[in-house]
Amino acid sequence: MSVEAHLESLLRKHGVLETEISQIMSRPVPDQAELTQLKREKLRLKEEIERLRSETRH
Repeated sequence: MSVEAHLESLLRKHGVLETEISQIMSRPVPDQAELTQLKREKLRLKEEIERLRSETRH
């Protein structure tokens, strides 16, 4: 898989997590454990995206 394809895949996954987090937040009583897990995964993906972007710039 090329770096560009991997980056696109990570961006799609990040978007999916963002949607899931929004859906959970809209519930009357959001599941905090699930929310925390999704936010951590979203942050991990964001960090990976930034790492790949910085590597491709050099």
